[in-house]
Amino acid sequence: MQPQSSTTLLRVEDVTKVFSTRHGFSSKEFRAVDEASLSLDPSQPEIFTIAGESGSGKTTLARMILGMEKPTSGVLKYKDRDIATLTSREKRQWFFREVQPVFQDPFATFSPLKRIDHYLYETVFNYQISDRAGADDYINAVLNEVGLTFNEIKGRYPNELSGGQAQRVSIARALITRPSMIVADEPVSMLDASLRMSIVNMFRNLKNSKQVNILYITHDLATAYYTADRIAIMLRGWIVEIGPVSKVLEEPLHPYTQNLKNSVPDADPDKVWTERISLTDLDSDGSGHSGCKFAGRCPAVMDICRKKVPPNFERQGRVVKCFLYE
Repeated sequence: MQPQSSTTLLRVEDVTKVFSTRHGFSSKEFRAVDEASLSLDPSQPEIFTIAGESGSGKTTLARMILGMEKPTSGVLKYKDRDIATLTSREKRQWFFREVQPVFQDPFATFSPLKRIDHYLYETVFNYQISDRAGADDYINAVLNEVGLTFNEIKGRYPNELSGGQAQRVSIARALITRPSMIVADEPVSMLDASLRMSIVNMFRNLKNSKQVNILYITHDLATAYYTADRIAIMLRGWIVEIGPVSKVLEEPLHPYTQNLKNSVPDADPDKVWTERISLTDLDSDGSGHSGCKFAGRCPAVMDICRKKVPPNFERQGRVVKCFLYE
């Protein structure tokens, strides 16, 4: 979808992930991610948001970028290295140091039987960030970056922290290795509105102060608009529109993006998409497999939309997958 260069930090080009589901004696293929493309430039740190409803494929794409799933086809590279072909040792010694995850539920990240500081020490020593003599000072400095101190969390168990504190510790743990990129999958969806804004403000500060790229996965348009520099909108595995967040969300081109914007008329962090996409509804006219995946619900549908898959068109500073812009 975008011109690539040899200096690309993250290169995702026509990446597809196919899952097979079995129904009795037959099986059916499902494209969770369908020829998705995007790129991040290391010279210009940014918060890049991948947004979409539940079932759109955004988490599957994030898992492939993290090396947790292998793509069925396409190119997926980090600093010109193919993520899918990295050995366990390469992932452990290099990739996981460079690319760190932050997950939706901070309490699922930590065992309730282990103290929080155990995880921070473990990360420091596993990656040889500091010796034992300097570990406490280093951990405290990293915790300061997320608004905490080592004294606040040392010796405590996960259940003794609030949700906001636990998520801040998760982010601090990710920062310990001094990563070039953080992949944050729905990092604020389990927090209340005030805590959400404190976390997304922290991401913005980290981007500027630490020059770290953040891949922010969300179904929340309000925090996406507030946080992101660029955004990609996903629909059933496709990226249907990608570009600067101000252009995509203020003046959306794709009918699906327009539909999403209209479904969240106010910048209210509590108004998010909670309804899972119905594949039956989307394919009710039989066009979903041969034409545009949004043809069944699109108010601007044309005959060609039901017959052919739309290519990507460059229009008004973004890329949009829609025949309206042919």
